[in-house]
Amino acid sequence: MILTTPRLIIRPATSTINDLTALTQILADEQVNQYLPWYPVTTLAATKRFYDGKIARLNATDQAFFWLICLKTTQQPIGYIDLSDDAGHDLGYGLAVAYWHQGIATEAGAAVIDYLRMTSLPFITATHDRHNVGSGKVMQKLGMQYAYSYEEQWQPKDILVTFRLYQLNLDGQTDRIYWHYWDQSETHMIEKMI
Repeated sequence: MILTTPRLIIRPATSTINDLTALTQILADEQVNQYLPWYPVTTLAATKRFYDGKIARLNATDQAFFWLICLKTTQQPIGYIDLSDDAGHDLGYGLAVAYWHQGIATEAGAAVIDYLRMTSLPFITATHDRHNVGSGKVMQKLGMQYAYSYEEQWQPKDILVTFRLYQLNLDGQTDRIYWHYWDQSETHMIEKMI
């Protein structure tokens, strides 16, 4: 599957040296990694292990993926967008710092959501650390609705985080909310969003 937008090519990540090198640069960046659920990679070998352990598994299914966000002009990967294979169908993304605040994550996310609307997937969720306001704004621009917030002792970084969960029902069922994280967390709330 390859998706295109006016500025981007969105395609499955591969184990080629070009893709692994680009991923290493993205995943090694401390700023990019601050809100990601893993520690920064530091070597090409670590990225290959990350690819073998996570990316290849996701891309082997038809209900999950890990795709690269590439510039059309250079075809160089500058970020990624992924969909988890768990019951929450969690949408995630990461982008090289040089491309922040240019609408690229929103453009890629909109293309992916258009694609997902053509599948049988009933809904997607996305979560962000309450302090990662930019990620929440992307979710809102994608038409996702805030549902609730919850605390989690986030692993493997072992830090207490308040996450905000957003959801988009792709099948038109407007009253569905994925309550899994709410139910698992002793501390949860519905925040008044500005």
